[in-house]
Amino acid sequence: MNILLIGSGGREHALAYAIAKSPLCSRLFTAPGNPGTAEYGENRPDLALTDHEAVRRFCETAEIGLVVVGPEAPLVAGLVDDLQAAGIRAFGPTRAAAQLEGSKGFTKDLCAERGIPTAAFARFTERDAALAYLAQSGAPIVVKADGLAAGKGVVVAETLEQAESAVRSMLGEPGAEIVIEECLFGEEASFFALCDGTNAVPIGTAQDHKRVFDGDRGPNTGGMGAYSPATILTPALEREVMDTIIAPTLAGMRERGTPFTGILYAGLMLTADGPKLIEYNTRFGDPEAQVLMPRLASDLVPALLAACEGDVTGIALQFDAHRAALTVVMAAAGYPGAVMRGSTIRGIAEAGASNAVIVFQAGTRAENGRIVADGGRVLAVTAIGDSMMEAQARAYAAVSRIDWPEGFCRRDIGRRAVAREVAGDGI
Repeated sequence: MNILLIGSGGREHALAYAIAKSPLCSRLFTAPGNPGTAEYGENRPDLALTDHEAVRRFCETAEIGLVVVGPEAPLVAGLVDDLQAAGIRAFGPTRAAAQLEGSKGFTKDLCAERGIPTAAFARFTERDAALAYLAQSGAPIVVKADGLAAGKGVVVAETLEQAESAVRSMLGEPGAEIVIEECLFGEEASFFALCDGTNAVPIGTAQDHKRVFDGDRGPNTGGMGAYSPATILTPALEREVMDTIIAPTLAGMRERGTPFTGILYAGLMLTADGPKLIEYNTRFGDPEAQVLMPRLASDLVPALLAACEGDVTGIALQFDAHRAALTVVMAAAGYPGAVMRGSTIRGIAEAGASNAVIVFQAGTRAENGRIVADGGRVLAVTAIGDSMMEAQARAYAAVSRIDWPEGFCRRDIGRRAVAREVAGDGI
């Protein structure tokens, strides 16, 4: 069948890499795509993702059998709804179900309703009320913008002054809403489940690195690197997550009349009291997809189709349990703030010359035979190894082959996993 992949980031490059392998995929189109996705099919930069009617017309003209929506914004905007209404099979949640990512307040209310373990919280639209709550609660405390913020709408405030500044900034526009919640302590992990509206099957784990600088310092970003598997998530913890977080979420969404179909990505904090939900994303993560897809030993397309058709109970995606994957994000100087675009990147082919390394492109564009930076997070240099230590070493060796003076990366991606491995608790 012909498949249309929506998006242009590193996640979409990784999904294109996996989808193109499937015997079920005759032709792959990516809209708008990037120079990396072009290696696996045809990019359609002319297709505006906000023009749902144009996407529908393209699907009919190109005889698309499956649309896979990568990023969150088209999901929250209802692209899946509009395609399904036209009889086009689309993988991802509806607009109503995508509220699990599109509104942190919505998710918090669902957690309270279903008894899902999460941080204590309060919702605010008025600045004075929020500031009064902060004065009563103290710090450390977490302030979150209610809507989509590309992974950067969260401030973990260590002082009351930081929290107050975040409140004033986030409630500076009419109609804005925030969630203030207790600061959870523990180690974070990412858990992915494939959902059909009623049932869910776990499909992998990873750990992300949100802060921009080494040692988890600086502001939050969309993610500066990741590794998979998250060995801290034991089989017992995975069962607990399925039973106490994923299952009641699906039940609650179904009872509300907004069943969830697609990828449910739970950001978890592994606390002394057990795993607690930090937030949901309603799609594959970025950069988590860049470490999940290289480890995938199964055909991804039948799993996506099963979710669309309403029955994932027979799906068991297999990941190489004896191989680790680690990705290092290379970002443009200034990220997560304003960045310079147009600088030339050399050495991508040399970095990815090994079968154990894939350089996934994100914020790039092709220009006069060159690859140039065109965003904040620009590359995700991913390596596979028999151990996390080996994957880490290969990834950083590949990073050293990339000639891009205007870029930077963290130098400590995977440090916790490697430390556990050295202590005898690895893959």
